[in-house]
Amino acid sequence: MDDVKYIFEQQKKELNQSLRYASYIQEALLPSDISISKYLPEHFIIYLPRDIVSGDLYWISKKANLLYLAVADCTGHGVPGAFLSILGISLLNHIVDRNYCNSASSILNSLREYIMKSLNQTGDEKEQKDGMDMGLCIIDYESNKLHYAGAFNPLYIIKNGDKLIELFGDKMPIGIAADIELPFNNHLVDLEKGDMIYLFTDGFVDQFGGIGGKKYKYRPFRNFLLSINKMSMKMQKDLLNNEFENWKGNNTQLDDVLIFGFRYH
Repeated sequence: MDDVKYIFEQQKKELNQSLRYASYIQEALLPSDISISKYLPEHFIIYLPRDIVSGDLYWISKKANLLYLAVADCTGHGVPGAFLSILGISLLNHIVDRNYCNSASSILNSLREYIMKSLNQTGDEKEQKDGMDMGLCIIDYESNKLHYAGAFNPLYIIKNGDKLIELFGDKMPIGIAADIELPFNNHLVDLEKGDMIYLFTDGFVDQFGGIGGKKYKYRPFRNFLLSINKMSMKMQKDLLNNEFENWKGNNTQLDDVLIFGFRYH
């Protein structure tokens, strides 16, 4: 019995070591804090994988006067989600590097086609419905406008510290859909210096905790952001981390958590 226990513990140790190494590779593919700071001097990122490697991703790219940003939540978490996140990063780079994309919706439309082709999705009822939810925005520094398109995921903009604008994502995934596939909608908003912008996945709002072990939900999340948005990036990040940990308490982390916040200059 002791031999079986020893073998099991060794296998678990080797698996965890392998996942740790995989997490270093995955994080190397994500944009570094230094590279993001070149474009967004005031920003923060909360990136909390549930199972060492993550199914959430964040991505940034710049061409001429356009800055591209995306946050996505891939199907599953852990290893399956991590595989999809790497695919998502590679395809986003491919799309933007080879095309002049000034519409967020056109990027999501192209990404959906590539994902479906890469995963050999044909619409057969028996096949896996893998894909991702995503929020993607393009900031045009010449016109001071933000283009946004979302696959389920919303985006929040807080103006003057007290007015929250929510841009809704379409109720369609990046991948094969159960219903007919429609083009993603493109939202356009004027930006002003000092606007605070948040892209995020649903890991924070879906976390169980608090009194009664309920989900955190979106309304308290919006209210919390309204209460902290004027603060420094470090303070906002610390307060959001504390809020998540206090809410979660002794509960298990339900999903990967990702929040990308930045102030427009």
